[in-house]
Amino acid sequence: MHSIGLIGGTFDRFHAGHHSLLLAGLEKCQKLEVWMTSDRLVQAKDSRILSWDERAAELLNFIGEDLSSSLSINSLEDNVGPAPTHSEAGAIICTSETRANCEEINLQRQKNGLGVLEIIQAEYVEAHDGKPISSSRIRAGEIDSEGNSWIPKNSRQGVITLTKEIESKLKDPFGILCEGPEDDLSVAILGALEVAGDGASPIIGVGDVTILGLQLVGINADIGLIDEKTQRQKWHGYDDINQSNFDNILNCINPPGKLTPSLLDACEIAMVNYHNDESTLIIVDGEEDLAPLFLHPLAPIGSVVLYGQPHRGVVLRLTGIDSKTRCRRLLNAFSSE
Repeated sequence: MHSIGLIGGTFDRFHAGHHSLLLAGLEKCQKLEVWMTSDRLVQAKDSRILSWDERAAELLNFIGEDLSSSLSINSLEDNVGPAPTHSEAGAIICTSETRANCEEINLQRQKNGLGVLEIIQAEYVEAHDGKPISSSRIRAGEIDSEGNSWIPKNSRQGVITLTKEIESKLKDPFGILCEGPEDDLSVAILGALEVAGDGASPIIGVGDVTILGLQLVGINADIGLIDEKTQRQKWHGYDDINQSNFDNILNCINPPGKLTPSLLDACEIAMVNYHNDESTLIIVDGEEDLAPLFLHPLAPIGSVVLYGQPHRGVVLRLTGIDSKTRCRRLLNAFSSE
């Protein structure tokens, strides 16, 4: 048993893989020094990474009081931290991805006249799809912290139907209402984009009015959904939408009050296209009103989802763990056919 073990990493969106890494270290070390990448270093990597304080709080909250007394959390300001010169450490904990770094650290320690650290390699924890759980996959919106899909099984097995109970929960705007006059779509759209902030992406627009409104202010949605209607009535402005602005056009079927595998497939393809730097317009035969319930679970953290609110303006919701959790819970409550 080593007195001190070292672990370094970003530890963003603390997940089951992180937990496994800590447990592997504590099996062979009395104490662990966790060296968590500083805010200065991570912002150059991905702006969606939580702050150092938030990451530290998540880690401590996840592991609980019993384990928290066995570790300390420190700020990592470079690629190696104190490992090459730490005289009291006896082990370093890693994954297969970071093992080479640990071997390099041991070479540096030998040059410094110190003994090598035992390299404790933890196995990856697999997500539902057999791929490793990782912070980058969580930020990309693919999985939750336990490796589960954000899309429940009922949504993949067939058509699901909106219940009266769920309908009542969806009546109030799910996000921030940005108001503007009906005869000038740009007011609400520009207000929503200002709230979202510079650089937020992807921009996902739901509804013909929203897609046209974005185009009128010079912005093309990364993902757009239209059904040629507004408030369930044929909309004359549909023809003004420039479909040629989109790299891809998909068609799907989704009757009113329902969510279909056809719509889900289209949304998933659109997300793949986005990651390949291509935009997608989904033309829905039926209605696209409930599509945000699929879009939030599929979208990367920080995505901008916009949809129209009749007679009032545009609703903005940024995709986050909270919106994903809410949508998954609502989808599970739909009635299966």
